[in-house]
Amino acid sequence: MRRPILTSLILMTVSMSLAPLALTDDKKPDMAAGADAAMIKSAMAAAPAAIGRHATIVAMEADGKMRTLRKGSNQFTCMPDNPATPGPDPMCMDTNAMEWVHAWVAHTAPPAKVGLMYMLAGGTDASNTDPYAQKPTTENHWVKTGPHVMIVGADASFYAQYPKSADPDTSVPYLMWAGTPYQHLMAPVK
Repeated sequence: MRRPILTSLILMTVSMSLAPLALTDDKKPDMAAGADAAMIKSAMAAAPAAIGRHATIVAMEADGKMRTLRKGSNQFTCMPDNPATPGPDPMCMDTNAMEWVHAWVAHTAPPAKVGLMYMLAGGTDASNTDPYAQKPTTENHWVKTGPHVMIVGADASFYAQYPKSADPDTSVPYLMWAGTPYQHLMAPVK
């Protein structure tokens, strides 16, 4: 089973030392240009073409450090799926969503800023109730997600209209981690 997407986000943000996006441009000697091109293509698949085309593309190295594959010109950062390792599915997030992830990883209050994440190629399974679950258990309501967007950092009144079931219908918008400071809207797109 693949490691949950949020676990991968933890590794990503921890490797960035919970500071503003600080990535290295160092290339490993054994990293072929073709592999970078494939990772860029994978990362771009996470978001609409107009966003992915101009996003910064980063990849997590085997040592957990982030490497910039391509510097972007918009406020989005995208990560590829890496089939060679149990890493994240392709994802793309704006600056506010990145701040939200930093807060989640640090167990601090998320910023009062609405952020957007794209996972248009689908998402890895995760707990719908426990923001820090590492694997499915009988109590943590593991869900499978397809292509979706996430809205994070909104106030409680925004989320009030959406289902908060621990075992949601993932074919319609629902709240993940309802009742926690990290609740966010999961909105399927297919």
